[in-house]
Amino acid sequence: MKDEKWIKEQLLDKFLRYVKIDTKSDPHNTKVIPSTQCQWDLLNLLKSELKELGIDKITLNEHGYLIAVLESNLKEGEKAPVIGLMAHVDTSPDMSGTDVKPKLTQNYDLKDIVLGNGYVLKPEEYPDLLSHKGDTIITSDGSTLLGADDKAGIAEIMTALAWFKSNPDASHGEVEIIFTPDEETGKGLDFFNKDWLNARCCYTIDGSELGSIEAECFNAAGFEIKFKGRVIHPGSARGKLINAVSMAGTFLSLLPANESPEATDKRYGYYSPMEIEGNLDEAKLGGILRDFDSAELSRRIEALDVFGKAVEAKYPGGVVEVKTRKQYANMIEHISKDEKVIEILENAVTAAGVSPVRDIIRGGTDGSRLSEMGIPTPNIYTGGHNYHSRYEWASVNTMVKASETIINLIQLWSKEI
Repeated sequence: MKDEKWIKEQLLDKFLRYVKIDTKSDPHNTKVIPSTQCQWDLLNLLKSELKELGIDKITLNEHGYLIAVLESNLKEGEKAPVIGLMAHVDTSPDMSGTDVKPKLTQNYDLKDIVLGNGYVLKPEEYPDLLSHKGDTIITSDGSTLLGADDKAGIAEIMTALAWFKSNPDASHGEVEIIFTPDEETGKGLDFFNKDWLNARCCYTIDGSELGSIEAECFNAAGFEIKFKGRVIHPGSARGKLINAVSMAGTFLSLLPANESPEATDKRYGYYSPMEIEGNLDEAKLGGILRDFDSAELSRRIEALDVFGKAVEAKYPGGVVEVKTRKQYANMIEHISKDEKVIEILENAVTAAGVSPVRDIIRGGTDGSRLSEMGIPTPNIYTGGHNYHSRYEWASVNTMVKASETIINLIQLWSKEI
């Protein structure tokens, strides 16, 4: 695309501004969405920037759902399907997102990238770097995550919108822009109403490597296990103490080691304990379950109850309470009902000079929830890598191609009159 330099400048300006805004969500705040006040800082900024682009139809409601409409410029009598573009404003609570200091490594030479604070990004540990010789690589200084998940997606959408405003003769149908909070907690769409949208389909801009198209994700559930013991002074504990901490430890030891995140890849699912707290009297364990096959996810849910009963048998008088909740479902069933959704996306990627690669998400997006609501929503690459960690990095060249893909996608859908 002849505007690559312009797109790159726009992307860098926006992305570097967005990542400096702390938007970490809080999985422990179950009372409100957004779960953190800081997410409003980016939502309000995006609302202002959308207005500056001349977009008039904008709503931002009390739950932090920002929806804007790029109105069609097609000729009178021509009507293309409405499509949506979605990205989330929050960053993962797994790593600090406060005071992010982005660093640019230009003309990357495939060597180690020194982040700072004693941390080094090494190609031997993260081989995806090896396909980015000569690229500009953006990282943090090692004290925080970068925030490419999903501020890269936000910057790419905003850059595509700015391109259309700078190229008023470029035809496009109506496009709905949706920025959401709390995607990282799995609760971001809990109060979302699909009737707010007119879109035939939507696309989350929340992927990773160049050219990747993701139409399939995990089935997901969360779990919370409570262990109730009986506390008494350790000096007189014989026959009386029921140690809730030991109960939690025994439960953890029963989780299959070969079904953990660190032992699985591709289409294999897992149990993943995420946090634990407690004392002799009561302990609590939280975690997640994942699998592409819904029957396998159900097996794991049932296994948690079995493990709980085994712990109760080992600690007579102790009580184990197992609670699980559905988080999202594999979106392939819904996306596969409309072949055009992927077909046009693949053509948009190809038109950007990139080979489309069908992939699976070992995770989920807001798109999985939206697909369940009846709006098929696959995921598009952004150029971000190593999400949720201090080793997170983003490829500027891939970000440019992602924006080009979005521009192509909008234009291709405008021809489906």
